[in-house]
Amino acid sequence: MKHIQSRDNPFFKELVKLAGSARQRRKAAQTLLDGVHLVQAYLASGGKPQHLLVTQAALQDREVAALLKKLSAVPLTQLDDTLFAELSELKTPSGILALIELPQPTASIAATCFALLLEDIQDPGNLGSMLRSAAAAGCDAVFLSKGCADAWSPKVLRAGMGGHFVLSIHESMDLPAVAAVFKGELFAASLDAKTSLYDCDLRGKLAFVLGNEGAGLSGELLAAVSRHVAIPMPGKVESLNVAAAAAVCLFEAARQRQFTHPAKAPA
Repeated sequence: MKHIQSRDNPFFKELVKLAGSARQRRKAAQTLLDGVHLVQAYLASGGKPQHLLVTQAALQDREVAALLKKLSAVPLTQLDDTLFAELSELKTPSGILALIELPQPTASIAATCFALLLEDIQDPGNLGSMLRSAAAAGCDAVFLSKGCADAWSPKVLRAGMGGHFVLSIHESMDLPAVAAVFKGELFAASLDAKTSLYDCDLRGKLAFVLGNEGAGLSGELLAAVSRHVAIPMPGKVESLNVAAAAAVCLFEAARQRQFTHPAKAPA
């Protein structure tokens, strides 16, 4: 195990760039996972870290020790606490980071059955929450416009809670072009829509299209939407946060899709 104590270490300098720059993450095709939970979720998806970074205190932690034992073949470096804190945005650093290769999207647009199209979602917390909801609801792919936050940034990864690793995430996409190729219906939530989300059949191939927190969807993408639906809100509020709206839509679809193929009654 190596031990890095200086900010001048070349490897550490590269890690700092990776932690703080979306451009560097894209260039290197790498990112950092912060904490045991994210590393475990990555492993469960079949991934293998390229490098592990720990603090002295983390080496004494039972959960971290068990993880390091499982990953004994992966290069391991100990960082001084001050250096580790420069790579972690957590107020109380977890003590373990994993350097990984960025997972590449696998599902093609045409083959996708249940998806999200996200246009210019700029808040990392919102984007991470939406990815987490998409994963939990059973989506197979998410398509992000060029104006979206970096899906593999530390904040988005934390908010995603491992959802990234069970989704096919396509970044910097031309969403109207995606819409043209997608084989199912495109749904967008709208305050002015006359049709309730709960009155729609959501069991077939479909994608929900959601736009920027303030500006909503662009005219070009709105024109590609086949169904505009309203989320019933009996309470005295005008609208939902975009991440909450996404969750409502996704889980209504998930609820309906459970009954697409009803189980046969026992003989």
